[in-house]
Amino acid sequence: MAVGRRSACWGVACLLFIAATPARGDDAGAFVPVGAGGYVTALPAGAKGPQAEIFRTPSLTGPMPTNDWWSSLAWMTFSERQYPHPLAVAAEKGGLRVYYPGATITANKDAIFAFMPEGRDDLVLGDAAVETFADARVQSFSDWFVTARFGEPGRGVSVSYGHGSPYVYALFDGAGGEARLTFAKPPTLWAGSAKSPTLGVTINGRHYGLFGPAGSTWEGIGQNVLTNHAGGKPYFSLAILPDATERTLALFAKHAHDHVTGTRVDWRYDAKATSVTSTFRYTLKSYEPSAGAPATLFALYPHQWRNTSTPVTDLSYGSVRGRMKLGEGDSFVTTMRYFGVLPALPMGAGCDNPKLAAMIDAEAAAATPPVRDTYGEGKWLGKLATLIPIAEQCGSDSAAGAMLDKLKARLEHWFDPRDGDAARTPAVRKTGVFYYDKNWGALIGYPASFGSDRELNDHHFHYGYFIKAAAEIARRDPAWAADAKWGGMIRLLARDVAAADRADPLFPFLRNFDPYAGHSWASGHARFGDGNNNESSSEAMNAWCGVILFGQATGDDALRDLGVYLYTTEMNAIQEYWFDVRGDNRPPAYPASVVTMIWGGKGANGTWFSNRPSVVHGINFLPMHGGSLYLGLYPDYAERNYKALLAENKGDTFAEWPDIIWMYRALSDPADAMRLYQAAGDHYRGEGGNTRANTYHWLCSLADNGQPDAAVTADYPLYAVLKKGDVRTYCAYNTGDRPITVRFSDGFELPVAPNSLGTGRK
Repeated sequence: MAVGRRSACWGVACLLFIAATPARGDDAGAFVPVGAGGYVTALPAGAKGPQAEIFRTPSLTGPMPTNDWWSSLAWMTFSERQYPHPLAVAAEKGGLRVYYPGATITANKDAIFAFMPEGRDDLVLGDAAVETFADARVQSFSDWFVTARFGEPGRGVSVSYGHGSPYVYALFDGAGGEARLTFAKPPTLWAGSAKSPTLGVTINGRHYGLFGPAGSTWEGIGQNVLTNHAGGKPYFSLAILPDATERTLALFAKHAHDHVTGTRVDWRYDAKATSVTSTFRYTLKSYEPSAGAPATLFALYPHQWRNTSTPVTDLSYGSVRGRMKLGEGDSFVTTMRYFGVLPALPMGAGCDNPKLAAMIDAEAAAATPPVRDTYGEGKWLGKLATLIPIAEQCGSDSAAGAMLDKLKARLEHWFDPRDGDAARTPAVRKTGVFYYDKNWGALIGYPASFGSDRELNDHHFHYGYFIKAAAEIARRDPAWAADAKWGGMIRLLARDVAAADRADPLFPFLRNFDPYAGHSWASGHARFGDGNNNESSSEAMNAWCGVILFGQATGDDALRDLGVYLYTTEMNAIQEYWFDVRGDNRPPAYPASVVTMIWGGKGANGTWFSNRPSVVHGINFLPMHGGSLYLGLYPDYAERNYKALLAENKGDTFAEWPDIIWMYRALSDPADAMRLYQAAGDHYRGEGGNTRANTYHWLCSLADNGQPDAAVTADYPLYAVLKKGDVRTYCAYNTGDRPITVRFSDGFELPVAPNSLGTGRK
């Protein structure tokens, strides 16, 4: 399967690797300079990296995608269960097991279950010439498709499948290579015969089309093993069908031999229209002649079909994400609205400025903690970064400067393992260092945590805080963020989690982001029976917000637009799958107001580390800042979700993360949120990545300005619109050194001075 290329490159960042020169010392070549800093290519003493073996074919080289729905294929001898909805598949010694979970979705208070059971339901697609295989390996991949290779060259089968596709395609090689399908029990035949290339079969209420080449025949009708005798033709495909009708089977047969050989997404941010347009294209190879141009069938998720003008058919599938609607063609397009981000919300008129300033001064004067793991470190960096624009608003310039200096010093420490001495051997540093693993194509920070090193987990969660902190520095000191200084290392972090160039020599394309599913994945390996997972959707949004702010502050439109694409797409997925704001994607048997953790094969109402209601809800709110207003775009849902939290918590006194819950409450009822805050006084313990100053500022701002207003947008990326009663507050932050006028979709025009937050009301 061909891997597409994208022409966009982030300034000179894609060329930084060319200028790398070895450091002096015993570990010459272990240090790669990037601007004023760099990274190491030898593991720090005592550190662990990811496993050495990647299960891929010898022809597949370069950075290896991780954190994908199919990633277990690259980490295991075969694979765990994978969930390219509407199908589920798993690589086994007999071939590819195929299953349709959509027919048997169940739910209870703990989760929605749509996983692939152990055993041999529904069928295994194998090679009649090879009884068992030694392993399965990644042969090729594109943006949402993968090809698994079973067997050595000349004797085996290559099987391709992908997100949204009801088809599985097989190409056989070697003498006798033909499709063998082993069912859990003899399937019911309802269309075709032993002498027809196409069969319609049903097993356990699930309907499949089996598509042999023209002129092929079948052996084993009425038994649990079917073999397609293709007369030397090497291609075959099967598909899960929405129903068992001749009409549907004919539609699927029409496109069965137009194999998908590549997939590609391209995006465009239109600032004037405040929209993100994503175009999804299929590369197709026809193995049999057809009347028209090659085309395929694809099932769109709710976040796609709600935002497309591409026609869909009247056919659909069930999935753990909701109803998937079937489209036909070689491409489709989605268009989504972008609602803006800010460095911070505007000050509320009712804010006690001396009180807020005292809180900020206390944070600025606090001792700098020792270097932590990349997640703990990121939380500390993010906490200070969120406070700096708030400090500016309340006139605490000295505190803002002190916190800015702390951020600079800490990031520079991480970005230069030489401790300021270019002659020193950098690998002696054990903490506060980034290491590049060439085998996988990953940048790993040490100390690591939550498997960010050995399993390549959570990089977008961890590095998102670093990027957002750097964006705050860049807003005030663009020279610091130049590629020749420290910006090059920030761009490396952004490329690690979301490289936009498919030809990037160091990193895979969009590592943490799944362009078809519309959201991030956290596990690097996905070695779970339920597939991959992503818990804190809000920390993914924090990363994309940081990319937007850094790109805007440095004048890098391509990087900014990447961030807008990621932020807008993930926001739509969150509203659909974590929150289900319309209430039509989940089974009635699931009573919870949130899905805390998205899996390939389920949606779970719980976290990895706590079952307290405030944590179960709050993990998809934090960190709260000027990029978090998307949480309030559906105020009716925010009210409903908060009321559900109260019921689960049995009251409005929260043992953990009360500040995060109050801030969320302010999105639907600012007065009630302020009441809760004032009732607690100083007697509460906040979430570790948040501050009292940020909490108070947020509550005051929303109390004065109202809720996020989804009805009005702007032609500039750093903006927000809030509405209280009939009065709107318009906000925009100008990162440039010249005045601008921001135009809003309702006709309001807001002049904004250079390097400042502008507000206006109407």
